[in-house]
Amino acid sequence: MPALDRTGGEPLWKQLQADLVRRMRAGEFDAAFPGEMTLVEMYAVSRHTVRQALSQLRSDGLIVAERGRQPRVATVPEIQQPMGALYSLFSSVEASGLDQHSVVRALDIRADGVIAARLELEASIPLLYLERLRYAGDEPLALDRVWLPAEIAAPLLDADFTHTSLYNELSERTGLRLDHGREDIRAVAPTAAERALLHCPADAAVFSIIRQSTAQNRPVEWRHTVVRGDRFALSAVFSENTGYRLTAAQAHGW
Repeated sequence: MPALDRTGGEPLWKQLQADLVRRMRAGEFDAAFPGEMTLVEMYAVSRHTVRQALSQLRSDGLIVAERGRQPRVATVPEIQQPMGALYSLFSSVEASGLDQHSVVRALDIRADGVIAARLELEASIPLLYLERLRYAGDEPLALDRVWLPAEIAAPLLDADFTHTSLYNELSERTGLRLDHGREDIRAVAPTAAERALLHCPADAAVFSIIRQSTAQNRPVEWRHTVVRGDRFALSAVFSENTGYRLTAAQAHGW
């Protein structure tokens, strides 16, 4: 085992972290990642040094360490989603080879003054509300909540959303196609209820995605989606000359 440099200026924990990354990339820990005390003995360092190195590996998303359990190498997210306007979670899940289905938790007409204001409507205007627990394979992936003006979206009350996309149903039943949108994406800690519904690991964060979409310059959709961060990743293409190029999905289908 390479010895850490105890005479240089680089902290021991940082050297340890770098060596663990090198070994992970070489595939040494594919079967199992060593525990804290094993690393203490292996590198002849203090437990504090080991914990600092592991903390950085956790922050970088390279290992998963739950309380009372041995650390493990983080798996590559199952669903990779190109960033772009009106991309399709439905299509991305199926493209990954996993079955996509939903449990509909609510589909009704209700009033919500806050959401109505975001859609530039009067507070008392009826809204169609759809809430789904989205699955990828046998495990939950996302909790999806969407509001649309009821005067437009009421025909969706007859749709079966267990295995179909909102935008396809909206187009087929109302003739409306969303043409623009804005998203705000943050990594957040899920609420206790969200963690339970999504079966999130104890230390996993989620993506909170707020989307507002328009059709012919009219705000039509306001959506809040909470997506498991350990199963989902967003990607973008960039270059030195053009900067970031957001890649739109081939099909619309949230």
